[in-house]
Amino acid sequence: MTNAPPPFRVLVLCTGNSARSQIAEALLAVRGAGRVAAASAGSRPAARVNPYAVEVLRDHGIAWEGRTPKSIDDVAEERFDLVITVCDNARDACPHFPGATAQVHWGLPDPAEAVGALAARRAFRETYDALAARVDALLALPLEHLEPAALRERAQAVHSAPGA
Repeated sequence: MTNAPPPFRVLVLCTGNSARSQIAEALLAVRGAGRVAAASAGSRPAARVNPYAVEVLRDHGIAWEGRTPKSIDDVAEERFDLVITVCDNARDACPHFPGATAQVHWGLPDPAEAVGALAARRAFRETYDALAARVDALLALPLEHLEPAALRERAQAVHSAPGA
């Protein structure tokens, strides 16, 4: 029996918890499997996960059907090593998440605002690609060994790194 360290806990927040935060949670869960425990929530959760988010994840081999948006209230009592806001509204609604060791902002345009199926698919692909680059850069960090200030600084730097 091994005494593996507990997974690094990441929470991703956006307004509706239906697009960006769901994609980021899925990427963290899959690419950080065994190392990261990912969750997501919204300040004003939508009724359902955006079907284009489910589609872009499925196109990349990630089954995400049947998920439902969660409220920040659903996770308010939990502790997280890192909280990432992916929209300005969530950052403004939750400038400091009480259970977070470190919090950063990766502001991205809302792909759900795209008009028409072709534009929406393109916007969701671009959002997926942007989040995948950030998640990969984040997972390349020694997350478990960084002090809170260094974690915040390096996780925020991921957002503005070339290719992210």
